[in-house]
Amino acid sequence: MAAPVAIWLSGREVVGQADSYPLLGPQTQEQIAVVSQASRQELADAVAAMADVMPVARQLGSHVRFAWCRSIYEQLGQRADEFARCITLESGKPLKLAEAEVARALTTFRLAMEESTRMAGVQLPADAELKFAGYRAVAQRVPVGPCLFITPFNFPLNLVAHKVAPALACGCPFIVKPSERTPMTAHLLGELLSGAKLPAGYWHILPCRREDLDVLLADDRICLMSFTGSAPVGWKLKAQAGKKRVLLELGNNSAVVVEPETNLPDAVGRIVPAAFGFAGQSCISVQRIFLHESIAAQAGGMLVEKTRQLKLRDNMVDTDVVGPMIDRAAAIRIEEWVNDAVRRGAVLLCGGRREESFYHPTLLTNVAPESPLISQEAFGPVAEIETYHDFEEALDRVNHTRFGLQAGVFTASLAKARRAFEVLDMGAIIINDVPTTRIDALPYGGVKDSGLGREGVRFAIEHFTEYKVLLERMIK
Repeated sequence: MAAPVAIWLSGREVVGQADSYPLLGPQTQEQIAVVSQASRQELADAVAAMADVMPVARQLGSHVRFAWCRSIYEQLGQRADEFARCITLESGKPLKLAEAEVARALTTFRLAMEESTRMAGVQLPADAELKFAGYRAVAQRVPVGPCLFITPFNFPLNLVAHKVAPALACGCPFIVKPSERTPMTAHLLGELLSGAKLPAGYWHILPCRREDLDVLLADDRICLMSFTGSAPVGWKLKAQAGKKRVLLELGNNSAVVVEPETNLPDAVGRIVPAAFGFAGQSCISVQRIFLHESIAAQAGGMLVEKTRQLKLRDNMVDTDVVGPMIDRAAAIRIEEWVNDAVRRGAVLLCGGRREESFYHPTLLTNVAPESPLISQEAFGPVAEIETYHDFEEALDRVNHTRFGLQAGVFTASLAKARRAFEVLDMGAIIINDVPTTRIDALPYGGVKDSGLGREGVRFAIEHFTEYKVLLERMIK
């Protein structure tokens, strides 16, 4: 039997002292690995190690942080194929999409290289009042302290990178608690961190039981927690986090609006992959499609036709769009939600069938507003189509949700684009593209139940650092 996938504790590979568990592949539900988990004592040891190394971290020069990020960038580039295969194996993501994720992670670490040398302070006018004439003030950004990163299964490399890279760039020690469903990719990233030769105690990758997270949440030596995952879990963790800074990147039920002047083949060609790529398991996958009534029949027919062309095949084939869901339970949940919507009067346009952990790409219309397919985050290969009469009505309906991450609007009108930006209560408005569009250098995050704070290396660093002021009275 193969040795369990190890944890990384203070830069060393060790078998965790808590119970190991079997890791099942999404496609076959057969065991692909055994994963060890950190014990409560090992979690406490990691926090102590980060506290011990923090004085060193505060003194690091930007050239050191730059070298760390460059090392990981270069190593990842050399092992890109290995990472992509690992992502596909444990998450079920089609290989083509896994390769795209690795490319994005490379961008994330390249951005961290650049930002590691830009963490400048500012000189302030201390003498704005006469009594402070002869004073000089400088405000410098310094790392906030040890961090806890809790990451999801759907982007097991790049969403880890979006936390690790800014922490390296600004000098924050960290613990990564990867998803129990995709720990192997995080373990591979540990090999890159080990190769970058960071100080002992600076970093840890610790799969652990969810009930043991309280060891970390209760420890005030951890200064910041960044969580990506579902809204219910994220807000619960925030309530437990005490004095820590908290960043939350949570869910969405992403909408896209298609106006009548839109190039329909272009819009449909973007909407379908955005709804069903990686079986819809993205917090910004298209879930609600709003079509103007004048084009609803034509555009709806095109959407159904293109959706029916999608195939469920071996997820290692690089031309796949739709692979399995992360496990059979997730596919069963989508099956139940779709069946419930149909019982409430929804019309099934295509799909609506499950095969083990696969669920056929599904489009519906006339879905009741209280259905989970509208009111909650589906996180699966299903989308619903609605029609609307005028643009203001569409914007109002897009806003009618407890989520607020990203939305897309297809229009040839500059005035409508600007109006959408003014009115939509979202973290980002994407014009003439789908809400799954994310440029990793930009600030990324949502409002309402979609989270707190922003990712993107430069903007994450603003959360991971704080100002420290030097006020000096000049003596003649």
